[in-house]
Amino acid sequence: MMSPDPNFLHSTLGLSQIPRWNIFFPCNSTKSQTHHFSSLTHSGRSEIFRVSGPETRSQVGFPFAKRVGSSTSILPSGSWWALPELREDGAEPTAAMLALRRMWELVADERLVAFVAAGSLVIAALSEITMPSILAASIFSAQSGETVAFSRNALFLLVLCLTSGICSGLRSGCFGILNVTLVKRLRENLYTAILFQDISYFDKERVGDLTSRLAADCQRLSHVIGNDLQLILRNSCQGTGAIINLMALSWPLALSALVICSILSAIFLVYGQYQRKAAKLIQDFTACANDVAQETLSSIRIVRAYGTGKKEFGRYKQLLQSLAFINVRESVASGFWNLIFNTLYRSTQIFAVVLVGMSVLRCHVTVEQLTKYVLYCEWLIYATWRVTNSLTSLLQSIGASEQIFQLMNLLPSDQFLAKGVKLERLVGHIQFANVSFHYPARSMLP
Repeated sequence: MMSPDPNFLHSTLGLSQIPRWNIFFPCNSTKSQTHHFSSLTHSGRSEIFRVSGPETRSQVGFPFAKRVGSSTSILPSGSWWALPELREDGAEPTAAMLALRRMWELVADERLVAFVAAGSLVIAALSEITMPSILAASIFSAQSGETVAFSRNALFLLVLCLTSGICSGLRSGCFGILNVTLVKRLRENLYTAILFQDISYFDKERVGDLTSRLAADCQRLSHVIGNDLQLILRNSCQGTGAIINLMALSWPLALSALVICSILSAIFLVYGQYQRKAAKLIQDFTACANDVAQETLSSIRIVRAYGTGKKEFGRYKQLLQSLAFINVRESVASGFWNLIFNTLYRSTQIFAVVLVGMSVLRCHVTVEQLTKYVLYCEWLIYATWRVTNSLTSLLQSIGASEQIFQLMNLLPSDQFLAKGVKLERLVGHIQFANVSFHYPARSMLP
């Protein structure tokens, strides 16, 4: 295989549909950030693939100033954040809801476990969201010397703690069972879909790419139900309970917390889509790197004979550079997200204390209501943060596993779909007449 063009950092990356041993002809496009490649397949048919990326690429390993470029490029919507287009023309991304529906179909026969998990989750969430109110009431009843009210609240807290602990255990166990079932059946269906393809399919697809889909991509979905979906549902219930309690305390004060949550959700829409695309690219690069390594090591004698070890190492190194190219931007995006969240979270705390403190000074609310408001406001912001983080992780997993769902949609070969004819009886008889065997290396033996 010809070595990749060094002028293009991502010129050979992610083209998982190109057969091995192809020859690429890079062509200059009218747009400086787009490159087109022509591939000659085994059948002689020419295929065109598009690889788009930022106009100016930075080599990983250069000084930080050269990687970032100007100070404005690293800001949101700057050119530094541009990621290459590695999807083959005509391939569409898998919608999140469609992926979730496919996952539910794989675990649909475990409905009893799913119902127990959902019920335990709701009960545990309601128990936990009730605790701040009872805790504040217990503190102020003890301060005012109300022994009966304090004892009642303390007993209620104990019941809530036991209920939350038991239901949390059931919730985690049931979601874990669903998660194991999902990964098992996902790999079974994917392996079956690949196994029953026509032989010509394996001439186009690379073995390293397919094994990477079975291993790494399926592993990315190993925590979707047990972690991501569980946290999304759990914190959604807790956030809803926090909003209800805040509205009961003071609806004007509750609106301030809702504004902060709305800002976080709007920022998440951009951040989540970026993380999903980055995760998709990382999995594609990983699959290509695995294929290069498997292809080189399985043909190590040919590589040594022709002295192409350095070229093969160059291919592998280029893929690793591109992985770092995406990982750096993914990490910086995560840093920006945490910066924005912590700033808004602390601002909400300060705003809540100042606003409610002024109401206390004017005798509009009591100190107990102030305590409850601060506790529930903090709970709401953290629930929003956990939901957005879990949604980000879910989108990353779905984005990284898009190829899995596309492969699962492949129809079996016609030879497996056609109905054959079963012979009633088949008898075979082979007879060797006047046949002798001779081995040149064993000339002394008959």
